[in-house]
Amino acid sequence: MKSRINWHELVPDAYRAQATLERYVRSSGLDPRLVELVKLRASQINQCAFCIDMHWKDLRAAGETEQRLYGLSAWRESPYYSDLERAALEWTESLTLLTDGFVPDDVYDRVHAHFGEEELVKLTMAIVTINGWNRLSVAFRTLAGQYQPGQYRT
Repeated sequence: MKSRINWHELVPDAYRAQATLERYVRSSGLDPRLVELVKLRASQINQCAFCIDMHWKDLRAAGETEQRLYGLSAWRESPYYSDLERAALEWTESLTLLTDGFVPDDVYDRVHAHFGEEELVKLTMAIVTINGWNRLSVAFRTLAGQYQPGQYRT
């Protein structure tokens, strides 16, 4: 596969705007490993190879186990995730696959049982942000494989 456009160099203001959202998410007070897990799951759904590579590597560098990473795409059937993580992953899937039920009330109720309103907005911003990165990387075919853990900490 060949990259289409180096969008962040071509339009740096667009990159800076997206990076501002990323900085907000990183400073939001949410558990960084939970945020990375959510980012990896959204990236799997969106089939963003670059982001899967990035978040897998960042999670491993943070001490995440191979077992939990391998089981992530089947998290409902895997015993490795806490109730809070399951709620966040279900919320991630609902927001990433909007046309598949349009974020049903029962999903909202389950996630809201684990996250207060402010935390839920912050979690939602994390999901919105990764979906934006995924769409940019997929659209312009950002190449996977060269990322080093922590490389893009903003």
